[in-house]
Amino acid sequence: MSLHAAEFFAELCLPFHDHAVVGATYFAAPVPGAPLRLRIDFTATIHADTYGGLRVAVIHPDRGEIDVVALSFLDHGTFHRRDEAHNTRPNTKQYGTFSTNRRPGRPPWEGAVTTGLRDAIEQYTTVWFPGAWAATTPSPAASRAAHRAPAPPATRSQARTR
Repeated sequence: MSLHAAEFFAELCLPFHDHAVVGATYFAAPVPGAPLRLRIDFTATIHADTYGGLRVAVIHPDRGEIDVVALSFLDHGTFHRRDEAHNTRPNTKQYGTFSTNRRPGRPPWEGAVTTGLRDAIEQYTTVWFPGAWAATTPSPAASRAAHRAPAPPATRSQARTR
């Protein structure tokens, strides 16, 4: 069964204009004209055709891989809802992962919530590609922060008790 990588990366909604999915790998040039590139791959587990996260790398054309971070689906809650709904137990090969040997005709990562992964990729890429996210629409993290109500100002009685 296919990994459906292009659909997975489309669901991540990464804002990079210059990008391509080749096989199961996402490539992007977050800052046009800059030499650094971004590469995102799926990380395999010890089980065949089972994936546990994403590997995000910054690539330089002359120096190769500059930096790498591994983002696990488990740490970013990607399959938390699905696993809870199906009563999947922690410490099993299905918990927090997806396998290509599931549900014919549907993406193997069905039920994934990609918000946590996208936020982590945003945090990582803003270090290496400053301003790459600023030219795009607000990220989910920025949207959530903008919609939070500010804390009410402290009253004099509250200020004295602090």
